[in-house]
Amino acid sequence: MDDIVKQAMAKWPSVPPCYGWLGLDSRGAWYIRDEITQARGAFPLHRGDPLKHPQWLAFIGRNYNKDEEGQWYFQNGPQRVYVELECTPWIYRLDPTGFVYTHTGHPIAASRCLLDEKGKVYLVTDLGLGLVHSADVGLVADQIEKGVWETEAVAGRNLQQLFGFKLSPQGRRAAK
Repeated sequence: MDDIVKQAMAKWPSVPPCYGWLGLDSRGAWYIRDEITQARGAFPLHRGDPLKHPQWLAFIGRNYNKDEEGQWYFQNGPQRVYVELECTPWIYRLDPTGFVYTHTGHPIAASRCLLDEKGKVYLVTDLGLGLVHSADVGLVADQIEKGVWETEAVAGRNLQQLFGFKLSPQGRRAAK
């Protein structure tokens, strides 16, 4: 977490959290969801505007975390901006050598490779579960053929419970 964020949290410790304004899609793209977009409906059907500014993307990536309930957020100064997830909290990318990194650019090591009933490929790492970017599924297949990973079957509907994350903190908040 950035020092400036830690300082803002100390200065303003009681800023209420923000729900529904930020989304992460299954390809690792961030979306800003204004009030009009939120009124139209839930993420990912109503995505909002893609964030493209490199400094903003880097700032979000450095300050992206989860709370004790498995809800993912971006710490924006003193305020937690909870994230609507399309699929998983992480989207993993691979390069042709099999090097794995997150959608936020952090290098990681995968310990398991999961395949769901729809053919989606997931990796389990020290950060947790992440969907493999659709453009990199062929690279995962290469790693499987080389014996780096063996696939394990998993039911997609069970991923949140098995790996302790929430797709929609907004939905959880509304249910309280």
